[in-house]
Amino acid sequence: MPFLARLLALILCLGIAAPLAAQTPLQDVLQANREDVANPSRGTVGEVITALLAADAPGTDAFLRQWQERALVEDPATGLFFYATEVEGRQLALIDVDTGVEAARVASRDVTAIRPNAGVRREIGAALVRFELSAPDPARRLAALEAIGRSPDAEQIPLLQAAIPDEADADIRARKERLLALLNARFAPDPDTRIAAIRALGGDVSTEARRMLNQILATEQGFAPTLPQDRNIARVLIPGQDLRPEEAYDRLVADGLVPGRADRNSIRDALLAHVADGMVGGLPTHRMADPELRATAHDALVAQGLVPPLVGEAEIAATLADFVFFDAYLEPDPAVTDAARAALDQTDTRLTLFQWLAISLDALSLASIFFLAAIGLAITFGVMRVINMAHGEFIMIGAYTGYVVQTIIPDYTVSLIVALPLAFAVAFAAGVAMERLVIRHLYTRPLETLLATFGISIALQQLAKNIFGTQARPLTAPDWLAGAISLNDVVSISTIRVAIFVLALIFLAALLLMLKRTRLGLEVRAVTQNPGMAASMGINPDRINMLTFGLGSGIAGVAGVAIGLYAQVTSEMGANYIVQSFMTVVVGGVGNVWGTLAGAGLIGFLQKGIEWFNPSNTLAAQTYMVLFIILFIQFRPRGIIALKGRAAGE
Repeated sequence: MPFLARLLALILCLGIAAPLAAQTPLQDVLQANREDVANPSRGTVGEVITALLAADAPGTDAFLRQWQERALVEDPATGLFFYATEVEGRQLALIDVDTGVEAARVASRDVTAIRPNAGVRREIGAALVRFELSAPDPARRLAALEAIGRSPDAEQIPLLQAAIPDEADADIRARKERLLALLNARFAPDPDTRIAAIRALGGDVSTEARRMLNQILATEQGFAPTLPQDRNIARVLIPGQDLRPEEAYDRLVADGLVPGRADRNSIRDALLAHVADGMVGGLPTHRMADPELRATAHDALVAQGLVPPLVGEAEIAATLADFVFFDAYLEPDPAVTDAARAALDQTDTRLTLFQWLAISLDALSLASIFFLAAIGLAITFGVMRVINMAHGEFIMIGAYTGYVVQTIIPDYTVSLIVALPLAFAVAFAAGVAMERLVIRHLYTRPLETLLATFGISIALQQLAKNIFGTQARPLTAPDWLAGAISLNDVVSISTIRVAIFVLALIFLAALLLMLKRTRLGLEVRAVTQNPGMAASMGINPDRINMLTFGLGSGIAGVAGVAIGLYAQVTSEMGANYIVQSFMTVVVGGVGNVWGTLAGAGLIGFLQKGIEWFNPSNTLAAQTYMVLFIILFIQFRPRGIIALKGRAAGE
């Protein structure tokens, strides 16, 4: 059955007596602009949109969305427009543009699809903003605001002004007001309104505010015999100071005002164009390999009037003296650009402060990681004087423990709660076993202890490779640790780093409490300061050494879980922190918790500070940091906070 017959049958079934083409104002508007709707272009779509907005018919916003999404079709027999949706059997359901009721089902070949191009769709999208700004769905209103932010335009100012009073959502209202302020700063027709809006942006470090101010201060290059009075001049450029003379001269060449500068290629082309009978400029061509002879031949051609003379430095300087070079603002109003420059200067000042704050937060985060990685080493090194090169592998053991727990417990929050104490227990047991089997036999032989622990380090790495493979294993943070805390567009820090910082503070408090308020802490301090006297008072130094080594190893295991949440869990991950851990301990003061904290802070701030001056080369920053620490130790060999007792005397 032909499409028209099926459509008439449906109309009869519904009891509709009037033809569809004359039912509603929206269809009337479309029929009045039928050709432009069916074959839209960038030049004609504006007229259709203007007619639709003027008619303000119900469903106009829905029509614009369907038109933009290429879901509009035309019935070639009647010229009516419908929305089309695919249904079973490769048919299209035709939806009336006014009532939203299905009118018929046809094959795709029975109708003509309307396919606006990308440019037309952008124009339709801009028109949709008017409707989307007041849409009942908050998500649609936010999407419209984001569209305005991406493509600001002067015509959006009245749309935002009309949409603000009826906005019930406080956050969306604030976003609308902010966008209106940005648009007024850029496009307001009244200069006073623009200047007031620009001044309000002073000190605003957000990306969109800085982008808007920079757009107002955009410049273009120019030159003239005298400085033009009808241009808003940003600055005058002096050849030889602000730009190279050759660059300035090339600007004149580009405008065809002066002949081009001669270079090797232009001399070669001139000589090739005047070769005759194996001669050029009175010299044989086979001698043109000599640069001096090429210049002589070229001078001969100049003397004969065959080629223009070379433009030398003296000629360039004389030519440039006749012109003034400048950068001019695209914005013609000097009052506007002065306000924008003052606002941007104020913003740059605050931006510098926030950048330093961001660097400080990064440094604190890095210091907390170094503290967690080094505090266990500080305890064992301070009490036992053992250079444990396998300390990084206890970090690795803790990280792999967390990974194994996550494979068993899929809930990331629960697995993290289980992994932290379990990593401490596993690393503690491994540390005790290492101390009982190896370290206790080498207390008086530091070099052999270093070599033995280095060998254990390699063995533990290989064991981890045999068990878990060489591929990095994931240790996923819970969702509540996956985001970031942002103060503004400049200062932000990941939640996981904040959690690590809090964990470092918890361990600092726990260690201080243990050392100052428990019997074990008292015995550890006694053995640290004078093991002989501690033994005479009934303290077993051998037992304290074992527990201390296990405690330091257990803390390293917890650090491994924390580090694994943002770094890759591999068999070599501990080796990445062993050098920083030793530097932290030595710089801060051997065997001192506060010294370790001070050392971690110094190294963290030092590394981030050096990276700020040389952000493209992290390896160079670490090298400078090591050199600084070597110099620091020369002047303060016992560290920031020197320890009294055995550690100080050895």
